[in-house]
Parts: sequence; structure tokens; C-alpha cells
Amino acid sequence: MTIGVPKEIKNNESRVGMTPTGVYEITKNNHTVYIQSTAGEGSGFFDKDYQAVGAEILPTIEEIYAKSEMIVKVKEPIAQEYPLVREGQIVFTYFHFASSEPLTKAMIESKSICIAYETVEDEEGTLPLLTPMSEVAGRMAIQQGAKYLEKPAKGRGVLLGGVPGVAPGKVLILGAGTVGIQAAKMAAGLGAHVTIMDVNMKRLRYVNDVMPNHVVTDFSTELSIRKHIKTHDLIVGGVLLKGAKAPNLITRDMLKEMRPGTVIVDVAVDQGGCVETTKPTTHEDPVYIIDDVVHYCVANMPGAVPYTSTIALTNVTLPYVLNLANKGWRKACETDKSLAEGLNIIEGDVVYKEIMESFDWEPILN
Repeated sequence: MTIGVPKEIKNNESRVGMTPTGVYEITKNNHTVYIQSTAGEGSGFFDKDYQAVGAEILPTIEEIYAKSEMIVKVKEPIAQEYPLVREGQIVFTYFHFASSEPLTKAMIESKSICIAYETVEDEEGTLPLLTPMSEVAGRMAIQQGAKYLEKPAKGRGVLLGGVPGVAPGKVLILGAGTVGIQAAKMAAGLGAHVTIMDVNMKRLRYVNDVMPNHVVTDFSTELSIRKHIKTHDLIVGGVLLKGAKAPNLITRDMLKEMRPGTVIVDVAVDQGGCVETTKPTTHEDPVYIIDDVVHYCVANMPGAVPYTSTIALTNVTLPYVLNLANKGWRKACETDKSLAEGLNIIEGDVVYKEIMESFDWEPILN
């Protein structure tokens, strides 16, 4: 199979779909890999590194799409890429279709095979291709939140860890999944007081067992969220509904109950966000303020640490890429149920019901 890795063109996205190490494993299996020139430079991997393991370098993104049976990338195609996606072509990437109707319609019209990293699900019910980026984003949420709590950034002027004689800052985390656990770990490490909320008591018991005493749990209800937002300095949104739009747990009216300079980091922005006032931002212009509340809603947070993120992503995607290349998408998905869960759109048909529900579309009757 011919596999193409284009250069990411989303704002400040420096990750790349495959490391040279991953490319070596693919070419070793007698597949052809095309890398767009300079695609890996932002992550610290250069054309010569890819050529050394058997990849062919192509100068333009148009050539990558035109020559490749499968596209492996990091972020969803953006508008200028829509016309490049061909009928029958496999596109393997993060799509987050539920948050973008234009993207969904474009991929339907392309009649390509869209396999979404974020909905691949293993036998244990975990999302192996989403996990490493959720780990990165969860940790970054605290790193960025701490920065924007500083007064020059319009935050409350709170040091999360406090100092002797001054109480530490308070962090509220919505969701006890991968993002929430990693955010809690980082915040606790800084010495902050952390409250983590979820509707899943099994997850809350796990948090209670593994976290230090200054990380406390609370069952998530609207009233309990309203109570906590009045007293917490940093709020992290980490709620995920697989393949579907995130629920709005914090509504516009709740912002007025927060103290001026409170910071919200909505990691769920890729799926529409779990805060009603969330809108996607970029690393170039990451924050905006509504009702004196600072919103950090960068849609590709791990893109700020591309070396770490690219290696972590390739570690988990490589086995699936090899399976697709060796067997073709139909047989690979027939023999690997977790990969089959990644099928979102097949040759013009949406086959993932959560996407249909997100746009109130009528289900396709077979």
C-alpha cells in the first residue's frame, strides 16, 4: 500500500503523523511511504531522517494526497484539504466530526474511508489512540492554567501551590477520565487543592484510592458544580462522550457566579466543549475573556509540545497503520473490532450513530 504523511497546516500545529521510527516499520513491511517535505521539522524530524528509513519525500501536499492510498495525519483536514481527499482513499486521523458539520459533509462528499483515532476502542472500553494526547492535554491544562492565573494575563493573580502562610490555589476538574486524572496529578504535584467531579462512582473511587489527600472527589450535579465554581481559581473541562458532542456542564449564566480572573481551560473543545461559552482558539491567540472569566480553549493543545506528542502518538497508531496497510481496511476492520470502532464515514455513508445524533440527522436505513 502507498501511505502518505502530509504536513499539518492547522494554525501552529507542529506535530506530524509518523516518526521515522514508525516509517521504518512500515517500509520494512514492503509498503511505500511518502512524506511531504519538511512535514516533520516542527517535531524535530527532518527529511533526511525519513529518507534514511526508506521514505520518499514529495514537495507538495497535493502530490501526497494524489499518490497515496492511505493518508496518516494528526488533525482533521481543513477546508483547503477537502478537495484533495479522493474517493476510496483511507484517511486515518483525529476527526472529531461531531463538532464540525462542514467537515462531516465534506468527507461524505469525498466518498473516502474516514477512520477516526478518537473512536477506536479496545476490549476494555478505553480509547487507545486518544489516550496519549489526552495525557498530554491534561498535564498541559494545569501548566497553561497556572500561567493564565497570573495577573498580567488577566487572571486572579493566584499561585497554585501557594507559599507558607498563604493557602494554595483551588483547581476544579470536570471529568475523571484520562484528561482529569492527568490534570489532577499535575495540579496536586504543584501543591494545589484539587476537586475532581464525575458521574461515574467507579472513577471517583479510583481517584480517591490513587491520589493524595489534597485531591478530593465530588459527584457531579448541576448544583454541586454551581457551588464549586464560586470558590475555585482554575476550572478544567475534561468530559468526553466518545464520538459525540461534549455536554455543556457550565452555562453562560454560571460565569457571573465565578470570581473575576477565574481561568477555564476547556480540553473538550475538540468535541464542542463542556462550557457553553467555549469557542476554539489557537496557540497564536489562545485566550479570550467573557464576564471577567479567562477562557483558554486551544483546539490542538498537544501541538505545543510536538516532539513529545508525535512520539507518543506514533507509539499507539503504528500497529493499526500496519494492520490497515497489510490487510486493507475491510479485512483489517473485520479482524480487529477495536479498529472497526474507528470507522466513522464509509464511501459517503455515516456509520457512527453519535455523529448523526449530533446534527439531528435521520439514520441511514440499510
